Amino acid sequence: MNTITKKFSQRILVFLSIVFVIHILINTFLNLPKFQHLIIEAYVINAVLAIGIFWGLTALKEKYNNQIGFLFLTSSFIKFFVFFVVFYGPYKADDQIIFSEFVSFFIPYTICLVLETFYLSKQLNQM
Repeated sequence: MNTITKKFSQRILVFLSIVFVIHILINTFLNLPKFQHLIIEAYVINAVLAIGIFWGLTALKEKYNNQIGFLFLTSSFIKFFVFFVVFYGPYKADDQIIFSEFVSFFIPYTICLVLETFYLSKQLNQM
């Protein structure tokens, strides 16, 4: 793992940890169970996927410079696949996905996607 990926990993882990604590505090304030709807799994899996995708794309940026956008798009399909394999079944078990289930997955997903896109665009623009 190179220095750029280590920095990205540290930043995403710190940022997600802060958001996770805020998320748990909001759940507590709203009298919701703190660790409901696979919230821990959602944060961990999204962090692992973001770091892995960032590492993979930065490692491949030299060799596949012209195809890096398509590789990034492929990484989005991987994230959707993981969502359907890991989260969709438990969320849809009662035939509906409620707002708190949606938020438990979507917050870490969105944060990881935004940070990943921001840092990847910085790296690719330096080429």
